[in-house]
Amino acid sequence: MTSDPTELTGLIYDASFLKHDTGPMHPESAERYAAVMKALEQSLGKKSNPFHRLPFQQAKIADILLCHESWYHDIARMDVDQFADVLRTGDTAICPESYEVAMDAVGASLAGVDAVCAGLVKNAFCAIRPPGHHASAERGMGFCMFNNVAIAARHLQQRRGMKRIAILDWDVHHGNGTQDIFYSDDSVFYISSHEDNIYPHTGATDETGKGAGEGTTLNIPVPEGSGGELILPQWQNTIGPALKEFHPDFILISAGFDARVGDPIGMLNLTDDDFSKLTTLVCEWAEELCDGRIVSVLEGGYDPSGLSSAVMAHVREMSGTA
Repeated sequence: MTSDPTELTGLIYDASFLKHDTGPMHPESAERYAAVMKALEQSLGKKSNPFHRLPFQQAKIADILLCHESWYHDIARMDVDQFADVLRTGDTAICPESYEVAMDAVGASLAGVDAVCAGLVKNAFCAIRPPGHHASAERGMGFCMFNNVAIAARHLQQRRGMKRIAILDWDVHHGNGTQDIFYSDDSVFYISSHEDNIYPHTGATDETGKGAGEGTTLNIPVPEGSGGELILPQWQNTIGPALKEFHPDFILISAGFDARVGDPIGMLNLTDDDFSKLTTLVCEWAEELCDGRIVSVLEGGYDPSGLSSAVMAHVREMSGTA
């Protein structure tokens, strides 16, 4: 196995993400994150492995304002500082540490894209929480405070010179916040496959963008119970051609694993092998279109053992050693 980090897959994870306490019986729990962290640590602990652990720094307020209104940032911080149990803008459980952890999550996402842009690693997976894809410019909801992937996309454009960014989202839920942020923007292509008729009840096929952004939103809702036999062909035959036509400079993945069979919230039936195949497709497209530049950011996935198993299938495929 090569010891050259530039040929390895970067991993970002940290025990600080365990501090976001969502309360008893909450699906977005520290337990799920601990399972992912343990699996990643075991892989890094092996004598020969295809991974390189990356450091990160906490985000600054200026990073949050790349995508979020300043007043929303202030509301979110105020809710945490005033010991609220839930963000006033939506169904996101919080605790006294949640603001700091959310800033860590954004900072980790930015560190991942910076490492890939700098050629320090070939691609990267950021294991973070809270998730982000339901957070819009003005509202946190759906377990999300700040939109980690959206902020990373703007960071790539405004600070790293990337012009066209693709965001691929395979979480079981539609990423309404990411869609909203870029809905009128033709420089960011948001693509989502998700279970139909569930939270947040957005992501219909006719939601394709507006104004300059018309055509740079692509939604593929699938019925409850769908598995790889339906979803993989959609990625191959619909998403792939659309992505190639857009020709991004960088690909971000909103990597939710609640579409996995057995998840307590989702009702789709993707297997670890399906996630491997999805990852293979994206890696092939990235090699063809943008010199392999991919950063994947953890979103949902609420069965700890299933989540950690799917994550490992994903990162092994990113590393090319599955």
